[in-house]
Amino acid sequence: MKKRILAVLSMLMLLSFQAKAADKGSVELKSVSEVDVTVTNDKGEKEVKRVEAAKANVTPGDTVIFTNYYVNKGDKSASDVVITNPVPEHMIYLDGSAEGKGTRIEFSIDKGKSFVPAGKLTVRNKEGREKPASAADYTHIRWTVEKPIEKGGKGSVSFKAKVE
Repeated sequence: MKKRILAVLSMLMLLSFQAKAADKGSVELKSVSEVDVTVTNDKGEKEVKRVEAAKANVTPGDTVIFTNYYVNKGDKSASDVVITNPVPEHMIYLDGSAEGKGTRIEFSIDKGKSFVPAGKLTVRNKEGREKPASAADYTHIRWTVEKPIEKGGKGSVSFKAKVE
């Protein structure tokens, strides 16, 4: 199980995001997956430290923080920037954890085919009746940057997921 989790995290680090911009090639992305671990510092005090998930002992029940950092490396502002991230297999999105200053955040329950705000997603229960989707139903998260990113501008978007 541990090897499968590490493989999922490694693959996610390589393939976890997709960005689209009107000026293709101007926005660069870096995706990282991290976990918070409790360590003892030099004074013997416990403190929480964020480390790369691939270097930690990630086990079922642990929370992984996925962050996409973006920067406009182009010569002009970049508009219509969209960042899409799948929720990795064997992980469950933690409700309310998606963040991104100056972005519109939407979710998908159909593997990224369509996106809507979280409160508007519905699924069918075992009896075939519609019910509100839960965070466990989410397959992808999409952030739309609401204003053009100026030359040299940067930011980040993130979410948390729990290992099943």
